[in-house]
Amino acid sequence: MKIVTQVKLIPEAGQAAALAATLRTVNDLATWVSEVAFVNDVPREYELRKHTYAHLKASGLGAQAAQHVIKKVRDAYTTLHANLRAGNYGKPGSKRRRKVDSKPIAFRSDAAQPYDDRCLSWQYDAQTVSIWTTAGRIKGVPFACSPHALTTLQQYRKGESDLIERDGSFYLIATCEIPEGAPYEPDSFIGVDLGIVNLATTSTGYQAAGRGLNRYRKRQLTLRAKLQKKRTKSAKRRLKERSRREQRHLKNTNHVIAKTIVTEAERTSAGISLEELKGIRRRVRLRKPQRVTLHSWAFAQLGDFVVYKAKRAGVPLVFVDPAYTSQTCAECGHIDKRNRVDQGLFICRGCGVVAHADRNASHNIAQRGVTVWNAGRESRVPATP
Repeated sequence: MKIVTQVKLIPEAGQAAALAATLRTVNDLATWVSEVAFVNDVPREYELRKHTYAHLKASGLGAQAAQHVIKKVRDAYTTLHANLRAGNYGKPGSKRRRKVDSKPIAFRSDAAQPYDDRCLSWQYDAQTVSIWTTAGRIKGVPFACSPHALTTLQQYRKGESDLIERDGSFYLIATCEIPEGAPYEPDSFIGVDLGIVNLATTSTGYQAAGRGLNRYRKRQLTLRAKLQKKRTKSAKRRLKERSRREQRHLKNTNHVIAKTIVTEAERTSAGISLEELKGIRRRVRLRKPQRVTLHSWAFAQLGDFVVYKAKRAGVPLVFVDPAYTSQTCAECGHIDKRNRVDQGLFICRGCGVVAHADRNASHNIAQRGVTVWNAGRESRVPATP
């Protein structure tokens, strides 16, 4: 299982200038390579290398750095074409699709640059790195991270690391190969209903209320609007200081929720049943005031955290179809959209049971998880002669 670990570099002034110049250079050259690929319609990395490698070397890049720039461009076009095929930029002939498909990909000056072990070496005991730059190799650049992250790097780091610049600071994003936990046969399944008012509700009674988080996000939105309206230097400085603060807060909240759910499942020898929510933004139609809330709702991040923590702990996990889980009675199975009286109240029109709406949905998700797990287990069992 692959995860990423982030460390913050603490370079001196000269080292920071060299790192910034390196990122600017490689991304400017990546934009040039992208233009070559677009004009010549070069579909393969090998062909693209023939057109660009000599120029990259003459521009001061090392052999490995030049290869990484070419591969980065080729990967960017592969992702673009996959998104076009999937319709993520609209239907063929749409204005947005034509705009994306009619010009080469451009790279920001601070975009990430991949490094392999030839360009980057780690000294874990000293907590320093030796890294290639266009000004030469810089040795002894300190980095900071948590003790847990340092242990993870020492034991499991494998493959490339990305150098990024964010708000004047430099970070290395390292790929780590973490072994998955030994799976077990679950005694039951915990259904997890994801929402906005309640971020997560489980069939075992755990509920992560979203009221406090929603208030926090509303305050941040109001504050940003006020600062943006002032347009003064101090307001811009405050905006920069507060940038990504909400993302970090939400990420930490999702980590805590995911860890609580996985720990409960591991303690009770249960599996986890999650809703398959891919494409929900395209399926759901909302009024304009509700769209901001939905599109800034990090349910995908919370789901990803639950998945990787479950794999690391060996907890069985399945995805189920979320259709009608909020309209179906977990007691009798009666389906009626009128069963969902309001956001928090469920009253079955078939058997009359009264329950919390999210709790009822989580029980339905748990039941579907058992069905999916048993169906998958039966399909893996060979037929008896």
